[in-house]
Amino acid sequence: MPSKNMTLFYSPASPFARKVIVLLQETGQLPTVELFDVKLSPVSPSGEVIARNPSGKIPALELANGETLHDSRVILDYLDHQHSGEPLIPREGPSRWQRLTLASLADAILDAGVLIRYETFLRPEELHWQTWLGAQQEKIERALAEFETQADTGQLQRFDIASIGIACALGYLDFRQPQLGWRERYARLASWYADASQRESMLNSQPPA
Repeated sequence: MPSKNMTLFYSPASPFARKVIVLLQETGQLPTVELFDVKLSPVSPSGEVIARNPSGKIPALELANGETLHDSRVILDYLDHQHSGEPLIPREGPSRWQRLTLASLADAILDAGVLIRYETFLRPEELHWQTWLGAQQEKIERALAEFETQADTGQLQRFDIASIGIACALGYLDFRQPQLGWRERYARLASWYADASQRESMLNSQPPA
């Protein structure tokens, strides 16, 4: 059993942290990482996280030398350089930028989804800004439409950095917006996700019910 030489500060409900855990499982690195579950919100930060990441955001990855990496994209890039298998982020060339751009669009769904969650869960209903909520939802729909096209052209066949991000984004929509019914409008994407969501890494990282 490999020694645990890194610590991941995370929350099981965080889709950004889920991306990291999925990559750790896909690359066989999970046994080397201790998972430190933290409870936090935008108005109630975690002291353990702030001590390592001044922004107070998760995920944050503390390395064996005591240094800490934060922002899921930075952590994913670092971890993809720590295993001996085929890279999940292309190292160079047009494919690198194409896959990272798709991964960024998946993050846009997560950003919008998390902001909607904060607005609707943390603020009193009478203070909800409906125009702003609608704008966030439109971002999600535009990204889903693009991913429908990518699924149709076969661009999601390999479970790499882009596919991991998209799968975690769709999982977050199911978790926080089950009423959205996105599958009815994006059938090819739904078919792809039906398979992707059954990967061991996805099943083992599902957010709490």
